[in-house]
Amino acid sequence: MSVSASLVKQLRERTGSGMMECKNALVEAEGDIDAAAELMRKKGLAKADKKAGRVTAEGRIVAACAADRSSGVLVEINSETDFVANGDEFREFAEAVAQRALEDGPDDLDGLLGCQIDGKPVETLRQEMVAQLGENIEIRRFVRYSGASQVAQYLHGARIGVLVEYEGGDEQLGKDLAMHVAASSPICVSTEDVPQQQLESEREILMAQARESGKPEEIIQKMVEGRLNKHLSEITLLGQPFVKDPDQSVADLLKDKGAKVVRFARFEVGEGKEKKEENFADEVMAQVRDS
Repeated sequence: MSVSASLVKQLRERTGSGMMECKNALVEAEGDIDAAAELMRKKGLAKADKKAGRVTAEGRIVAACAADRSSGVLVEINSETDFVANGDEFREFAEAVAQRALEDGPDDLDGLLGCQIDGKPVETLRQEMVAQLGENIEIRRFVRYSGASQVAQYLHGARIGVLVEYEGGDEQLGKDLAMHVAASSPICVSTEDVPQQQLESEREILMAQARESGKPEEIIQKMVEGRLNKHLSEITLLGQPFVKDPDQSVADLLKDKGAKVVRFARFEVGEGKEKKEENFADEVMAQVRDS
């Protein structure tokens, strides 16, 4: 059967899919636009399953914060290429997911995937985005802070995001702390928070290095403790020099403001993922084969 151009246009606006794909679906559904949309959705889910194993090392970090700064979220959503990650459709999807995580307060990633946006589960929308954009998309992780403390956020473009929960101080202090974490990458708030295994591993390395000096054991012990304390000051938030005023530590800044950092999270796009190296021709061929 033949379908009108206006019907094809309506289906394109509704699904975001290509003209021929919409036309073929309408023909198969005998002109029923609702049936055609459902048909395309089912086919889209099948396409999403085929792409599920592909590496997603690009993407966006998005954040959302309550107006009263009592709660906030940080979310990483990945794609295969930065071209898709920088597109409006991907950005709007990512921001909608972050807002849903903020408002619904899911306990974990599975809970977030089950949250509803415009009557559809986030996981269904993710699969539809895969079909629409032609790339694997992964909602990788999120963190949500909510309680009696204040929350601040900082985004460096779309590639680095920070969420800080703190007590005391003001809104500007929160922004400064979040920016500091983005720039200096501390692993935890204080030395007490450093994992014991990591602490012992660093001590063993420093001990082996110090013994090469041939100095007496009591001198070696002092050398190791001094170097270990220096290392701890470099990796903990409180020990680091404040980026906007390196003459004072973050601990000194907080003391001056009568404030305390409860916790923080720092996300960077694709960190810990092995990025697949492909040349452009191989990438095009891979998309052709999967389409």
